[in-house]
Amino acid sequence: MDKKAIEKEAIIAEYLTGNLSYRKIGIKYGIDFRIVHSWVMKYQGKSRKKTSKPKEQKVEETPLSNEVKQLQQELRKAQLHNKLLNAIIDIAEEQLKIDIRKKSGTKR
Repeated sequence: MDKKAIEKEAIIAEYLTGNLSYRKIGIKYGIDFRIVHSWVMKYQGKSRKKTSKPKEQKVEETPLSNEVKQLQQELRKAQLHNKLLNAIIDIAEEQLKIDIRKKSGTKR
């Protein structure tokens, strides 16, 4: 993953934590708030379909390549979701001063 994609995912995660608005995040990162909004909507699967002129027809992709692209997108979403949940647990552990994660190798 390149640096821009990681930064984009971090911005999306920051918005999803609910601490800042689109405008405040846009100001913080020097990005138009509408871009942040579109990133979040795409991440949540609510992308707005634009009507445009028909473009040249591309060669039909095989169903397998479409499925691979869909699975890659779902994997990126799951990874971002995992990062977000880990960040929430870290914040909760820090604020509550207790260990939330299960420790490996503990005996009953």
